Amino acid sequence: MDEKLKIKISIADRVYPLTVDLSQEEGLRSASKKIDVMIKQFEENYAVRDKQDVLAMCALQFASQSEQKQIDNTIDGEATIERIKKINALLDQYLDN
Repeated sequence: MDEKLKIKISIADRVYPLTVDLSQEEGLRSASKKIDVMIKQFEENYAVRDKQDVLAMCALQFASQSEQKQIDNTIDGEATIERIKKINALLDQYLDN
């Protein structure tokens, strides 16, 4: 059974108390730091007046990265399946002879 841990995560100058599995702590802290870095980049590079807009842009950025990884993995998976089919065909030919 995973041990629960009470932590506080800061995002966009707000503190969020969370109860998480011990195994999740590092990932959550890392994610909050990445979000804060991205917020600063958006604020420096774009005329953004509202934190809500910056957070929406961050959410879109992270979601699009996640989606792109899934697309890339699907493409890689399809290529791998095609290679396996070719290898199976070669093995079938070899074993039939």
